[in-house]
Amino acid sequence: MENLTNYVAFDLEFNTVDGISHIIQVSGVKFVDHEEVEQFDTFVYTDVPLQSFINGLTGITAEKIARAPKLEQVLADFKAFIGDSQLIGYNALKSDLPLLAEYGLDMAEQYGVDVYLEARERRSTDLNGIVNLKLTSVADFLGIKGHGHNSLEDARMTAKVYERFLEFDDNRQLLDQQEEVTNNPFAGLDLSSLFD
Repeated sequence: MENLTNYVAFDLEFNTVDGISHIIQVSGVKFVDHEEVEQFDTFVYTDVPLQSFINGLTGITAEKIARAPKLEQVLADFKAFIGDSQLIGYNALKSDLPLLAEYGLDMAEQYGVDVYLEARERRSTDLNGIVNLKLTSVADFLGIKGHGHNSLEDARMTAKVYERFLEFDDNRQLLDQQEEVTNNPFAGLDLSSLFD
């Protein structure tokens, strides 16, 4: 897995009506040297009625949406927040990236790691025994707490899961190096006197 030192983890919430998805929350957390340094979080105005299912799932209300900035402004601000950082997301290739592109913000070239695909690859190793690969399930399995279906919480959970996967990779690399050393029968001997 690519080890990104600096990146933005992002997530969207959207309200789908008559087959059209309307973005209602955009969030991102910026990491520098693997530490969160800044966040972006805003609701998005839409005049499309909020589905009661979405209200129940996300806790987003019609009042929050009615007072929010319009999508064009949100996307311009979000693009400025991201800058030239690479992006990571959780299954964003399937929904969030295409939805942003549909509304005029194509971030595909800056998308570095899909943490969902990483989780799928690690199901039989780091995530052995996990019930499913929903973000909240993966986070909970790894001891990371968070509230799902809030894009800021989901972005932060995505980053924490990614950082944990990086720890697993670092630990595996250290173990591999130790095995190489212990498999060398001359590793513990001081042979410098032979080369004087």
